[in-house]
Amino acid sequence: MVQHVEQNLQLMTKRAVKAENNATKLKQENALLQVQLKNYKTENEALRLGQSASLAVVKQNADVALQNLLTVITNSRSSIKQLVSGAESLQLVADLLKSIDRISEVSEDGR
Repeated sequence: MVQHVEQNLQLMTKRAVKAENNATKLKQENALLQVQLKNYKTENEALRLGQSASLAVVKQNADVALQNLLTVITNSRSSIKQLVSGAESLQLVADLLKSIDRISEVSEDGR
């Protein structure tokens, strides 16, 4: 009977040692995971801040592009008006040249 109790005691001691070892390993793993969690939270916050900054830069670039586009539109309208005016002037010169041909034809015929 005493021998049986001693065997049970040894078995329970082995189980207790094994449980303590497992508890120690789990505590170490938990500590490591806590450090990783903290690092991931820090990285996540940095990414959020970077994303916000990137969004602000994109908005600023879009505003600059819009201003440049409006400037180009204004300049192109002015250029188109000048082009149309020049085309009208050329048409007037062409009409005058046609008239000169008619005048010289009339003078040569004597009519």
